Amino acid sequence: MSLGLGIFLVVVGAILVFALNISVDWIDLDFVGYIFMGAGAVIIILGIVLLTRKRTSVSTTRSAVVDGEQVTQEKRSIDDI
Repeated sequence: MSLGLGIFLVVVGAILVFALNISVDWIDLDFVGYIFMGAGAVIIILGIVLLTRKRTSVSTTRSAVVDGEQVTQEKRSIDDI
């Protein structure tokens, strides 16, 4: 979702800067477009970093003999740190 939002902000910013020739007295649309493009670039970079971060997994196996039968229990967990 963050990649989509970043691309959307870059596109809206580029439209404001390069495609519109409208002059508004109370706001500079070129500056707002550059802000949108910068924010979109930051969000895209953060999205890529979060997608490529490493995930660690822990697997624990225990074996025991209960009433003459061997019982094996396996526990898996993934840490999102």
